[in-house]
Amino acid sequence: MKYIKRKKDLYEVNSLIDQFPVTAILGPRQCGKTTLAKDIKSTVYFDLENPRDLVKFDNPQLLLEDIKGLIVIDEIQRKPELFPLLRYLVDNNKKQKYLILGSASKDLIRQSSESLAGRIAYHELSGFTLGDVGAEQIKKIWEYGSFPESFLAVNSEKSYLWRENYITNFLERDIPQLGIQIPAGALRRFWMMLSDYHGNIINYSELARSFGISDMTVRKYIEILQGTFMVRVLQPWFENINKRLVKNPKIYLRDNGIYHTLLTIESYEDLLNSSKLGASWEGFALEEVSKVLDKRSEELFFWRTHAGAELDLYWKQHGNSYGIEFKYNEAPKTTKSMKIVIEDLKLSHLWIVYPGNDLYKLDKDITVLPLKQINILSEI
Repeated sequence: MKYIKRKKDLYEVNSLIDQFPVTAILGPRQCGKTTLAKDIKSTVYFDLENPRDLVKFDNPQLLLEDIKGLIVIDEIQRKPELFPLLRYLVDNNKKQKYLILGSASKDLIRQSSESLAGRIAYHELSGFTLGDVGAEQIKKIWEYGSFPESFLAVNSEKSYLWRENYITNFLERDIPQLGIQIPAGALRRFWMMLSDYHGNIINYSELARSFGISDMTVRKYIEILQGTFMVRVLQPWFENINKRLVKNPKIYLRDNGIYHTLLTIESYEDLLNSSKLGASWEGFALEEVSKVLDKRSEELFFWRTHAGAELDLYWKQHGNSYGIEFKYNEAPKTTKSMKIVIEDLKLSHLWIVYPGNDLYKLDKDITVLPLKQINILSEI
C-alpha cells in the first residue's frame, strides 16, 4: 500500500511535543494516528490493543517511571486510570514526555484527562486532506473519502467494500467498547436516516417521529456520533440584529466516503447523478476548509434567517468576520443573500468555494475560490 506522509500534522504534533509534557492525538479509528505517531522519534511505543503490551501495564508506575524520552501510548482510552499517574510522572520527571493516542470518544478522553490540565495539548486528526494527497486527486478523495485504507484502495469497488466493513465494525465493536448499549442495527438505521439531513438543519422532533424515539434519544444518538468523530454539528451564529434567526444546528457526516456508503453511492458516476450531489460537495468542502483554517469545531458556525438569507460557514479571525458559501457550480454568481450576509454580519470578506479552476473576484468583498486553492485561507 502506498505511503503518504502527513507533513502538516507531523509538524504540528512535533511542535506540541516540544511545548507540552503530554500531547494527545485524537481521531476516529483507522484515520492514521498510529502511522503518524510512528513517524515521530520516540523511546518506546505501547499499544494497549496488543495483549502483550496491555499485560505490561498491570503495574504502570513501575513500567514507566524510569523511562527517559518520549513514551507513546496507543489506544489510551482502554486505561483511563493512567491519567492521574501521568500527571505525577511528568511533574516528577522532566526528562519524560508522553504522546497518547485515542480513537474512542474525544469527550471521554478529555474528561478522563482533566487531571492533566495545563500539561496536555490536543491534536485532532482526521483522514487524509487534499493537501496530503495533492489537488490532482480531488475527485478520488471526494468519492472515496479520507480514511487512508479507503482512499488508497485500488478501485471504487474495493474502497466501497472497505467502508461498508468499517461501518459494521464501528457499530458492532467500537460503540459497545465505549459502554454504549445500543443495538447496532438501530444505530445503523438512525445513521442512515441522519444522512438525509447532511448539510441541513436538524429537526429533532421530525427525526424522533420518523424513528419512533424521543427527542432526547435523538440528541443522545447524535452526541454519540459526534463524540466518535463521525458527524459534525455546526452551531448557528447569533448576532444582536433585528432578525429572526434559525437556532437549531446543522449536521454533516464528517467523512464523505462514509456518507456516500450510507447513501449506497458506489461510484463517481453515481455521485454525479445523485440528488445529494450539492450536499456532498458542501460537506466535503467544509471539512477541507476546516482543516486549513485549523479551527476547533466550536469556533465554526453557520448563519441563517427565517427570511432565507444564509451563510454556510462563518468564523472570526484577528477580530474580523469572514464567511464562505459552498457551491457546486462552474460559474457562481452574486446573490441577494450574499449582499445581506455581508452587510448584516459586517464580513471583511466572503468566499465562494467551488469545483472550478479559476480564482476571481465577483465584487470587492466577494471572491470565487477553487477548492484546490483553499490554502490561501490560512494566510488571513
